[in-house]
Amino acid sequence: MNNQLKKRLVVATAGGVLALAAVLVQWHEGKRDKPYRDGGGVLTVCHGHTGKDVTPGEIYSEEECTALMTQDFQVARSAVERYVTVQLTDLQKAALTSFVYNIGSGAFANSTLLKKLNAGDIQGACDQMRRWKYDEGKVSNGLINRREVERELCLNPNALINPTQ
Repeated sequence: MNNQLKKRLVVATAGGVLALAAVLVQWHEGKRDKPYRDGGGVLTVCHGHTGKDVTPGEIYSEEECTALMTQDFQVARSAVERYVTVQLTDLQKAALTSFVYNIGSGAFANSTLLKKLNAGDIQGACDQMRRWKYDEGKVSNGLINRREVERELCLNPNALINPTQ
């Protein structure tokens, strides 16, 4: 994991799961104020927000992007809370929230990852993250990198104890 990302996550630990997940999403999604078509042709804006409320040609303010991200985080976090039946650390919840933010609640609810997780197979569940590396049928280096970070945090709930290493 990138040391700069690790340091940002350490600072975010005081804010809990959503603060940690926000750092992960902002790091991997970036931010675009003007809507664009993602790799799958889906209209996207801000920190990876998609939906019928994205208006082509509009320039989104910082406040609008923050509101959309907060709304999307609530959906992702709710899915993690609703579907996961095993005990997780805040870091594991943040990794899963970032993961769900990216793949969607429906895909998560029906995933092998969730089945393994709820069966107590943490290693197997976290390893499943590596399978979610495709964008429109093509392997995405960005998704490979994102999944490695999410997997590391999922597998190692103490990953931030020594952030300088």
